[in-house]
Amino acid sequence: MPQLSLHTPLGEVTLSEEDGAIVALDWGRGRDQLPTPLLRAAREQLQDYFDGRRMLFDLPLAPLGTPYQKRVWAALARIPAGETRSYLDIAREVASVPRAVGQANGRNPIPIIIPCHRVVAHGGALGGYSGGDGAPTKRYLLDHEARFATPPVSRAAPAGQGTLLP
Repeated sequence: MPQLSLHTPLGEVTLSEEDGAIVALDWGRGRDQLPTPLLRAAREQLQDYFDGRRMLFDLPLAPLGTPYQKRVWAALARIPAGETRSYLDIAREVASVPRAVGQANGRNPIPIIIPCHRVVAHGGALGGYSGGDGAPTKRYLLDHEARFATPPVSRAAPAGQGTLLP
């Protein structure tokens, strides 16, 4: 499986591609580096994200998961940058319960691009985060987006985070 690593303000991350789609973003440096055109584009988009020049990703995504997890991840992808939703909000959207949403959220194989960090506990508490250094990583991502995201009132198009493939 082709992989490409890059350095971010949160440390090294590694992107993985399979069948022409991004299937994973892992924390740390990957062993095998094979820079395909898609992985180069994903690296560039992530660099633009961390530089504050991009908040939406335009990449084919194929996260491996159950149909339920994919429904949750699709809901996450609709949360605009600079905004958050609660586990309860997502549960209502996918006709589920917050605990199941939390479990699916924690299994998101493409964090940042599928923005699981935008989900917080009911009442706005930060909640957990399974990526990077945990809660400090989540706080960094939320603060970063708050600085660079376009205010919701001026958005011309609905938010999206890549294209989730069936």
